[in-house]
Amino acid sequence: MKGRARLVAWTAALWGGVALVLAAFGLAIVAGLHESDQQTVARVLEERAALLAFAALLLVFACGGAAKRLIDAYPNAIAALAEQTRVIVGANPELRVRTEGAREVAEAAAAVNRLADAWREAMRDAERRGREAAARLEEERNRLAALMAELSEGVVVCNADGRILLYNERARALLASAGTPVGLGRSLFGLLDRAQIAHALDKLAHRAHRCDALPTTRFVTVTAAQRPLRVRIARFAAADEAMAGFVLTLEDVSDRLGEESARRALLHALAAGMRAPVANLRAAAENLHAFPDMAAEDRARFVAIVAGEARALSQRLDEAVQTYARALVAGLALEETRVADLLELARVRIAMASGMEVETHRADAELWIRADSFALVQAFAFLAGRLAHEYGLRRIVLRACGVDGHVGLDLAWRGAAVPADALARWENEPMRIGSEPTPLALHDVLERHGGEAWQTSESIDGEGGGRIRFLLPAGEAERAPAPRAAAATVPSRPEYYDFDLFRAGSGAQVLGERPLAELSYTVFDTETTGLEPSAGDEIVAIGAVRVVNGRVLKGEVFETLVNPRRPPSRESVKVHGIEPRLLVGEPPIEQVLPAFRRFCEDTVLVAHNAAFDMRFLELKEAASGVRFDLPVLDTLLLSAVLHPAQADHSLEAIAERLGVPVIGRHTALGDALVTAEIFVRLVPLLAERGIVTLAQALDASRETWYARAQY
Repeated sequence: MKGRARLVAWTAALWGGVALVLAAFGLAIVAGLHESDQQTVARVLEERAALLAFAALLLVFACGGAAKRLIDAYPNAIAALAEQTRVIVGANPELRVRTEGAREVAEAAAAVNRLADAWREAMRDAERRGREAAARLEEERNRLAALMAELSEGVVVCNADGRILLYNERARALLASAGTPVGLGRSLFGLLDRAQIAHALDKLAHRAHRCDALPTTRFVTVTAAQRPLRVRIARFAAADEAMAGFVLTLEDVSDRLGEESARRALLHALAAGMRAPVANLRAAAENLHAFPDMAAEDRARFVAIVAGEARALSQRLDEAVQTYARALVAGLALEETRVADLLELARVRIAMASGMEVETHRADAELWIRADSFALVQAFAFLAGRLAHEYGLRRIVLRACGVDGHVGLDLAWRGAAVPADALARWENEPMRIGSEPTPLALHDVLERHGGEAWQTSESIDGEGGGRIRFLLPAGEAERAPAPRAAAATVPSRPEYYDFDLFRAGSGAQVLGERPLAELSYTVFDTETTGLEPSAGDEIVAIGAVRVVNGRVLKGEVFETLVNPRRPPSRESVKVHGIEPRLLVGEPPIEQVLPAFRRFCEDTVLVAHNAAFDMRFLELKEAASGVRFDLPVLDTLLLSAVLHPAQADHSLEAIAERLGVPVIGRHTALGDALVTAEIFVRLVPLLAERGIVTLAQALDASRETWYARAQY
């Protein structure tokens, strides 16, 4: 029952009880009087009716005052005692309850404080034992994290859903772009191509049963910032052998692309630069051979030609080798791949993309090729899709064979007649697999592999049909590396890791039904020119920090000043200290909000008195072209849900209750950090009240009186 309703009910009950007692007492007295005396009493009551009504009104006020004192002394005091006790248990063991209310309540409060003292000491003792027990585990964790931080390559660890669990500073630098930021709990698929990662993981899954196979594979991809990366990927399994996640190492290969171009330039240089000297050598040698009896003078002249051209040829070869030395070893995206694995990957991809029935002939286990398996599988899927779409084929056959140091990969079909020029028509066409476009054409794939492709009408099993054959250079079988000695301990450690995210739930859950403890949050605050967004006040600063897995990630923040195109009011400058001169040259809100929206992606927004900040953002959605349609939680409303008996729900008051130090108050990032620390302490208190999911928190917030505030 709400406070006002409770006061009214208690007052009514008390007044009714007193009125009944007085009425019964009066009736008992009147009943014993003579009839004439009773009439006299009745006449007096009629004459004194106004006085009696005034007395009844005074009695109401007296009962109301008494009821309020009783409520303050018992129910309210007990409710406040219960709220403060929950805070002690759930968030701030240093808090002590106030000994207010009736004597009995004050004695109960004193007993709670004594129990809190004893509980705090017990907690400290348990924490000491826990720290000692976890020291070795933490040492191993820090050793791994330190190793990741010191590697020259970028390292990213993800769970099975592609959410980032660990990354080092090198990975942040390689993946950084104007798009999705790098951060714990964010999806890797916003930074790298999902299809290439999925293909690599499928490839590793097919290798998993072979003890002689390498546990990693690699590919080359391009980030959102158009930076080419060589990616090496390995998967790891959980206790039930299902994939728990994967590890990526990232290497910038911008220079390698230049080397690849240089290698091609080397081939062209050798071909062009040697053609004339070789022709001259051949002509001189043929003359010497054809005319053995030629004059000594002519013979000397031809011998001089041979010697001169040989020296020139040797010199040009040396120059080319020196110029393109690094290019001779360039091999960008190709790796040794077992042909049987490649055919199986192609079978799965074709079946998924076009729904065709795919038959694979068992390939020799010793057949290997040096290939970009992703590009080849895409090429097979593209060709199968074309055959299905243009000629109605519903069944194809994949097979492979060795051909004089090469490998022939066949995509064959039965029955249907396909024109002989079909492959020629498709070869330079950008490949599209279903609704998924790719920038490559078949010609590009063949050129990358140094291979050829042709189409024939060769029948399968005498039933007619045709085939398309890819002829590619054979490769060498991979061998698993020998075990290496353990790496030495590195003293430093990175900031960016959270191994507990391995337990994160699937992203397929409905957001509102997910537990609060599993969600990622962006806690933010704004500083403004004034307090009336609808009257033209503007944002002058935005600060935000991410909260993932119950941790405030102080290394993942967003902070910027904003040019409001109008001077802040004197009152606002006194609060946040941002003077007009500090805002000159800062970006306008239309440039800031798109970047802030990307920072908030895939999270729940959190703010203190969020209605105020959200109103400023909503008024700028049209101008900035972004929408802040994310769920929003408000620490003011959550505090009111948890502690309705407390009168003060300001940021400072909540921080004091929960034991959060207030640092950097009235700066956007400072307030965001304080709000984030408050929020992570509120979540377990909400769970104690049965408010576990996002939907439950939002519903409870809407029921508070503070939720009616409008801006």
